[in-house]
Amino acid sequence: MAQTYQEYIQQNEDRDGVRFSWNVWPSSRLEATRMVVPLAAMYTPLKERPDLPPVQYEPVLCTRSTCRAVLNPFCQVDYNAKLWTCNFCFQRNQFPPQYKGISEQHQPAELIPAFSTIEYTLNRAPTCPLIFLLVIDTCMDDEDLQALKESLQMSLSLLPPNALIGLITFGRMVQVHELGCEGCSKSYVFRGTKDLNAKQIQDMLGIGRSTAQPQMRGQQQQQPQQPMNRFLQPVHKCDMNLTDLLGELQRDPWPVGSGKRPLRSTGVALSIAVGLLECSFPNTGGRIMLFIGGPGTQGPGMVVGDELKLPIRSHHDIEKDNAKYMRKSMKHYEGLATRASNNGHTIDVYSCALDQTGLHEMKPCCNYTGGHMVMADSFNTSLFKQTFQRVFARDQKGEFQMAFGAVMEVKTSRELKVSGAIGPCISTNVKGPCVSDTEIGMGGTTQWRFCGLSPQSSVALFFEVVNQHNAPIPQGGRGSVQFVTQYQHSSGQRRVRVTTLARNWADAAINIQHIAAGFDQEAAAVLMARIAVYRAENEEGPDVLRWLDRMLIRLCQKFGEYHKDDPNSFRFAENFTMYPQFMFHLRRSQFLQVFNNSPDETSYYRLMLMREDLTQSLIMVQPVLFSYSFEKTEPVLLDTSSILPDRILLMDTFFQIVIFHGETISTWRREGYQDHPDHEMFRQFLKAPKDDSQEILQKRFPMPRYIDCEQNSSQARFLLCRVNPSQTHNNMYAWGQEGGAPVLTDDVSLQVFMDHLKKLAVSSSS
Repeated sequence: MAQTYQEYIQQNEDRDGVRFSWNVWPSSRLEATRMVVPLAAMYTPLKERPDLPPVQYEPVLCTRSTCRAVLNPFCQVDYNAKLWTCNFCFQRNQFPPQYKGISEQHQPAELIPAFSTIEYTLNRAPTCPLIFLLVIDTCMDDEDLQALKESLQMSLSLLPPNALIGLITFGRMVQVHELGCEGCSKSYVFRGTKDLNAKQIQDMLGIGRSTAQPQMRGQQQQQPQQPMNRFLQPVHKCDMNLTDLLGELQRDPWPVGSGKRPLRSTGVALSIAVGLLECSFPNTGGRIMLFIGGPGTQGPGMVVGDELKLPIRSHHDIEKDNAKYMRKSMKHYEGLATRASNNGHTIDVYSCALDQTGLHEMKPCCNYTGGHMVMADSFNTSLFKQTFQRVFARDQKGEFQMAFGAVMEVKTSRELKVSGAIGPCISTNVKGPCVSDTEIGMGGTTQWRFCGLSPQSSVALFFEVVNQHNAPIPQGGRGSVQFVTQYQHSSGQRRVRVTTLARNWADAAINIQHIAAGFDQEAAAVLMARIAVYRAENEEGPDVLRWLDRMLIRLCQKFGEYHKDDPNSFRFAENFTMYPQFMFHLRRSQFLQVFNNSPDETSYYRLMLMREDLTQSLIMVQPVLFSYSFEKTEPVLLDTSSILPDRILLMDTFFQIVIFHGETISTWRREGYQDHPDHEMFRQFLKAPKDDSQEILQKRFPMPRYIDCEQNSSQARFLLCRVNPSQTHNNMYAWGQEGGAPVLTDDVSLQVFMDHLKKLAVSSSS
């Protein structure tokens, strides 16, 4: 394996979906804290692996009750005695009888090094149909409602025929529709101002387990599986009926006075949806899909009053503690999110409106349950329509790319403990010997629940080295980590994906260069971004920025080479050079700078950074910029110097795709040269960035916003606010500057930032 660290990191990501901040681990607790960036991993549990066939038997577990690690390629095996030694707790275990034929030459899949990630199919678990419960806001204008109805009717054809589907609509009242009755539509109506618990909903709708007479114990077990429920019907039975029902949906009939908002009972509608699934299908894979066209204005979960003259809360109001309904509303949605996640149900929120709708308050619904959050201006945009279609995307085998009711457990060898996780999940509070006292993110447990998982969903996991400084781990040893994710596959099967990893220990006192060589700056940047954003939810913005700066200065002091008090002597190894630049862009990003964004937008951006995989998260932190000239297309610096009059730029920020035409190109385009037969080359030149952007637009979820703009136009701000302002109105007349376009800003440039950083890093006082 004589390969560079870069290849090693890439190979591990392709095989196991894992990127560690450090690939050689410091062997004592003190040395680990001196590394500044914590020992942590970005893990994508369901990373797509076409070459990973699920094995059709149960995993073999370590027999020690406090360990229960899964047999893996790092275990020691005695083929003659048919024994294996656990690499986590060193317990010797007998192989089960079905392994009697194994030998050096004839190994089971889980012992082969190429299968450090393996997927088991549990045959004993009953397969369950998927459940989709649609919750639709009817207080929107006819054009939007029509577009939403068409999208939903289209989605029925994408669902598996045995999936169960249900419908709840709400405005001032909440209606739960019966789907079993032919010929006449029947619904149960609830007041939108009163919250109900699951038991009350169960009694009112006459559903769930208590409707049956007490039965013998054997039959009682079958009860939760009872498929019949008037409100949740198999698609093949009710799709005609439901298509008609959706077609007939009208705007909420309650009159709305002038200067008023419509009365919208979002909180109660969602509460009824959670209660309906809770009492009829607990612990079965299901999605509640909530479609909203405005803010909740009455009942629990309301975010603004119905008087239009009182605007919905802004960041400024939240800072001044002037957001009247916010705390109560957050508590309501947090309670619903916890209940849904305890039952394995996912909540998706599709919010399409020009103003805020309360995503800031509803964030836990998507965060705790791994649900999607989609934000667009209207249900009639291609952004919503295409994104919604992609929810039902299928893989090469024709199966949905969504998993349900997932629970992930982390096991570590005895030198390590787990500090916590940051991602679209919730802690299950399972204590164990490897729980650390130091918490980062959601700590105090070794297990987290993810109700919804996609092949991109990623979680950041933080570890602590526990060996004391005077008793470091002997050199040559390896530390191990195992991730065990159980989930319901979209086919209904229960599966377990197991990833086991090992890394070498090194004594930082003598071998600091080994540890430094194994630093993964991209993983470190994304992991630090997650911690920063997690902290920003509960702390003041400036405090988080100060913390990031302090960590960066300490990293430079620890791993930079320099002479005291001489900033010009500062040098960084190649695998550290990009890290300060990532931090510079993170500090300026909309994740930490809330100015000019609404609380809903900030919540949406942060939610996406908390769940996307490493590559996508890195694009969010530092957007990618490509430059098109007549000669070539190339990646260029995210810098004002890249803005040239005869170039087209394509910027991908994950949330937006911006095509920016330089001044000269814009003039030619306005004069219509591209329509002239003599200027075929110019026509092709204009088309190239559009074709490249289509490729991104086709694949990404949610679909990004597409912006086509010209230099000096108002839309150009989308590019100008993200590039490094190396030229501003303050220094645009500096002597000898070539090309580029100045930006009107007082932000410091990367160059100034780096100069300050070097000065602070080498100063003897800091």
